Amino acid sequence: MDFIVCSADRMELRPFPDDATMDFDLGGENDVEITCTRGQLQMGYWVMSPGTEYCALIEEMEVNTNSEEETWRGNAIRKLLEQYIIQPPSGQDYRTVSGDANAILESVLGGAYGGLFTFPEASSEIDIPSYQFDRYTDTLTGFSKMLATKNARLNIEVIQGGANEAFEIMLSAVPIQDLSEEIEYSQDSRVNISIKESRRGINHMICLGKGELKDRQVVHLYAQLDGSISQKQYYKGLQERTAVYDNNNAEDLNELIEGGTEKLQEDMNYKKMSLEVQDMDLQIGDIVGGRDYNSGLSLKKPVVQKIVKIDSGTVKIEYKVEGEE
Repeated sequence: MDFIVCSADRMELRPFPDDATMDFDLGGENDVEITCTRGQLQMGYWVMSPGTEYCALIEEMEVNTNSEEETWRGNAIRKLLEQYIIQPPSGQDYRTVSGDANAILESVLGGAYGGLFTFPEASSEIDIPSYQFDRYTDTLTGFSKMLATKNARLNIEVIQGGANEAFEIMLSAVPIQDLSEEIEYSQDSRVNISIKESRRGINHMICLGKGELKDRQVVHLYAQLDGSISQKQYYKGLQERTAVYDNNNAEDLNELIEGGTEKLQEDMNYKKMSLEVQDMDLQIGDIVGGRDYNSGLSLKKPVVQKIVKIDSGTVKIEYKVEGEE
């Protein structure tokens, strides 16, 4: 993976400095932090890696007069998408779209950031019959939720320019890959999986809403074997674990149940997975799986975060999956 420093107009200038360090976070803060000797970067420069989604606009600098080094920070493309809002058309409550997913991306973002983005001419073959965006949602969240309804994800790729040409940012919709069906990440593979299972969690949440004493709203929520939540009890006797969710500010019963459900999801039994990957490039949204033969534990989770760290020319990529702290 090669990184290139580019000018404010996205023209390539030079390779990323060998003596610089970089921490590039995708899926978390969606930003980059670079420490390098003075004079390597300027405000408004870009740092990118062709063929990947690692691309950031440098817009913050920190320097100490006693140091020969500078620290630069910038927003990744995902952060720029988080800062572009999908607004309802004038006189309408919501923005509603339909058609091919790639065409929808272009219809929403075609003129964003001075035409920063480009889109495939070919169809994505992902048809959206009709989708209503949440009011004033950001484009990263809005597109992710829309595409999830079709088991798809947003793909971001830096397209390297030719001689005297600026690089481009290609946005497209692609199917989510369930890599666990192709490769079993276990003791036999290049992926080191750690799986943690806990059965010590809460499975019965008593939700208290408005009212006083015997007149107070009370709803009982129960975790089910498959991880879902309902008002029918599954775990009983020695397996029952109970807690109280207190919210007398809930406007109605639906709000009380919504808050209680969220709290129970935080506190209930869980399986978590972390992974270390060698010589593979996983994408945010794709699904990975792990199995430990000795314990019999297995789990499938989507990748939610990628972190690239560069130190003295050495590149290391860390991945996080859903539920990993």
